[in-house]
Order: sequence, then structure tokens, then C-alpha cells
Amino acid sequence: MARIDLVDLAHSYSGNAAPAESFALKPVTMTWRQGGAYALLGPSGCGKTTLLNLISGIVTPSRGKILFDGVDITPLSTQRRNIAQVFQFPVIYDTMTVGQNLAFPLKNRGVPKAEIDARVAEIADLLDLTPYLSRKATRLTADAKQKISLGRGLVRSDVAAVLFDEPLTVIDPELKWQLRSKLKALHRALDLTMIYVTHDQTEALTFADTVVVMHDGRVVQSGTPAELFDRPAHTFVGYFIGSPGMNIVPAEVRGREARIDGHTIMLNRNYDGLPKAAKIEIGVRPEFVNVAPPGSGLLAANIERIDDLGRIRFARVRVGDVKFAARVPAGFSVPDNQAGLVFDPSHVHVYADSLLVEGT
Repeated sequence: MARIDLVDLAHSYSGNAAPAESFALKPVTMTWRQGGAYALLGPSGCGKTTLLNLISGIVTPSRGKILFDGVDITPLSTQRRNIAQVFQFPVIYDTMTVGQNLAFPLKNRGVPKAEIDARVAEIADLLDLTPYLSRKATRLTADAKQKISLGRGLVRSDVAAVLFDEPLTVIDPELKWQLRSKLKALHRALDLTMIYVTHDQTEALTFADTVVVMHDGRVVQSGTPAELFDRPAHTFVGYFIGSPGMNIVPAEVRGREARIDGHTIMLNRNYDGLPKAAKIEIGVRPEFVNVAPPGSGLLAANIERIDDLGRIRFARVRVGDVKFAARVPAGFSVPDNQAGLVFDPSHVHVYADSLLVEGT
């Protein structure tokens, strides 16, 4: 188990002399605490797997350092880093039994048999694999095989960290929730540093204590699920997290007022002194914009459709050339597809060139 420090870490597959903007991972400095559960979240090509492979030693960084408990391990091989890694597709030995698969990493390191048996029994119990210990792995289902792969990564108690690279890709949707819950329980039980790569926000937010959101090779925000939802530090975070994502719209902002399509929306903070050349936008989550009957003082909108999600309804509306998603209160009926929008000022954020402005 280890605290992991990334110090000015960056990587280009074209070499260190490549243009800075072409780097697959732009410079990042951050610390991950021992025993934490982390998720690297972002779309395909954002750099999250590159970052994971740099930590594991599969890839050597173009720049910067990686420290485990203060020790520079950047030049060390994967084996010497004492890392366990679980991949998208199960990595198991079909000709071995489930128990032999789980025991293999320990047997390979010369661990005494009694200790192996005890550890295999513990991990099998945590993963609900005890009834299958004597069965060959070849005819098991995909989710059972991935459980074995997870178990092989978790069976060693001395690892510095366990890295998961989209481990639920091949799992049926109805089983994903069960395995996510199982991983969370395993993290609590074993107190291991775990880093989980995914493009699925549900997987990230339900597994991790800290979610690291990546975009275009950069870490754009790191925080708890609540922090990412309530105060996105970057417009990409607001858009990518949430279903539907945050409304991000161009606006004129002066003092405590934002203007959209000639209508004023009040703000909770003062935003005098915004950079004059910056692209100014406001961001508000659909949960904090309510559809109301058209009326004086409300931003007028045309309703294009209503999505009924069972527990909540969202309207897709248009204000001029700008599209919004807004919450439809229970029992509200839409008259002639015309409505007004009511904003909660405490949840309206201001962004300059995509970055959150705190205001005063």
C-alpha cells in the first residue's frame, strides 16, 4: 500500500520534443493518499489509460516523476513497483481451477501454502467464489471469470496499489451494479489504494471517494462526487457529469446579473472585473432550472419535448438559439409548448474561458 505522488508528470508517444499540445498527458502534479479509492473519468482518448500505464510502469513518462511513499519509482519496472493490474478482459488460466488461479500470484512468490490457502479462502469469500474453488475456470461465465481476475489482483496483501482498466466492459449491464458494489465493499475490507479507469460516470461516482476528471490529456478537476456535481471547476466537468449534463450557455455578465437573450438572471455573487477578452458563459444544472407558466420577468422558452424519467421529468427547451434542459415540477402541464424558466441563483455559476470564476 502506498501514497502516490505525481510530480510534473507528462507523456508524449512522439517523444519529449513533440509540441506541448500534442502530449497524450499534459503535465500533472497531484497526490493520491494511501488506501484511497480513485477513479480516472473521461471520454476515450482523454489520457486516462496513459496515466494508468505510467503509474503501473507499462509506459515510461516523457517528463516528471512518480513517487510511492516518497520514493522515486519512475525508472523501475512494473514488477519492481509491486503493482496489481486488472484489465478490460479477464486474464486467467482456463486449465486451472478457480482456487489455483487465485493462488497463482502468491505461489509464484513463494508464499507458504498455509498462508496461500487462508488468503485464497478470504478473497473467494469476499467475491462469492467459494462454491467454485475446485471448478475449472474454462466454462465459467464472463462475470465469474472477471471476478477471478479481480481476485488475482486483490489476493496479494503487499501490493502498493491495485489498478483497474475498465474492468466491467465485458459484464452484462444487470451484473455491473453488483460488481461495483462488491468492489466498493472490497476496498473497505482490504484498505488498498485502488485506481479505477472508466468512461462511465455511474461507475466512477459509485466506486470512488475521489474522482479525477480528464479532458484532452489534462486533469481538469479532482474531487468528491458531490463537489464535481455542485461546483464544476470546468465547463467540461459540468457537461460530462450529470444526466442530463449542466446547461452551459453564453451570457453577458455584469456585477450580480447575467443576461441571456435580453433577459436578466440574478446571481448570488458579484462578478465585476471579468476578463474583457474571455468567453463568458453561465452554467446551471437542469435540477435548478424550473419550468413555470409564461409570465412577466421569466425567461421565455419554447418546449421541444419532455423526457419522463419516472421519478423526475426534464423539458428540452429553446431560448432563441440556445437550448436548455429544465426540471418539470410534478403536476405541471405545458400550455401550448410555451413556458417560463425560473433559476435558482445559488446554483448559477459563471465561467471565463471554460474555467469557474468564484465571484465575490
